[in-house]
Amino acid sequence: MKAKKFVGLLLVLTLFTASFAYADSFKVVSLGNDLTQAQREAMLEQFGVQEGEAQIVIVTNEEEKQYLEGIAPASKIGSRAISCAYVEPLDEGSGLQVSTSNLTWATKEMIASAMTTAGIKDAKVIASAPFPVSGTAALTGIMKGFEKATGQKLDVDAKDAANREMITTGELGEKIGQENAIQFMNEVKKEVVQKKAKSPDDIRSIIEKVAKHYDIQLSEEQIQKIIDVMNRISKLDLNIKEISNQLKDISGKLSEVLAQGAETRSILDKIVAMLESILARIKNWL
Repeated sequence: MKAKKFVGLLLVLTLFTASFAYADSFKVVSLGNDLTQAQREAMLEQFGVQEGEAQIVIVTNEEEKQYLEGIAPASKIGSRAISCAYVEPLDEGSGLQVSTSNLTWATKEMIASAMTTAGIKDAKVIASAPFPVSGTAALTGIMKGFEKATGQKLDVDAKDAANREMITTGELGEKIGQENAIQFMNEVKKEVVQKKAKSPDDIRSIIEKVAKHYDIQLSEEQIQKIIDVMNRISKLDLNIKEISNQLKDISGKLSEVLAQGAETRSILDKIVAMLESILARIKNWL
């Protein structure tokens, strides 16, 4: 009897601890180091928190350069840390909830997809700035905020791959349109992860197949950059089902593309094969 009561007490304590783990004290706001005091206060107000209600982490331009130098153009990194982020861990299975404000280049879909590559899951994130900025450095503050909020250190290679994915998607978007770039990159990412493609040749084949499907013309330089990103992603322990679950609340083509499982594709392939067979028979009869 005592043993049952002890087990019951342990269960209550476990549930209490799990609930407490997502309390207000674990919300984190990352602020750019070069904000004025007025801008800092404005960002906290936008995020709906006051001093003391959330942990504050500061992101410097040096940190942004550490993640982005050699990946993003210097003109997009800038010389000041302005981007901010609100990060709130959610219950397991909640997925990612991402919104943006005053980011002119990085979209919420780009950021959300890169977050899954970095290993961020089950979190509410708001990426913003006090005035319009590109948003290339937004992911830096989000990753730092998530690590602080959860006490979980993200894999260094995963963070690097995530930044490269976001920057490459954004640059591609400048050529073919943001929505097309997001859809294309995530379809390629899905196939690379599902098929466990490791070699540059296998990854190139996937890129060329998806590009042909979406009627996208890529230069050799663009292909090489995408191969580099996907090669880094292929070395991470990513699961396409988990990625889809994390992105279930992200609007647009992103969640739709990643939600298509191998089973769905197999059924479609069988239907296409059947139609081709019927057409071939009709042709023979004629």
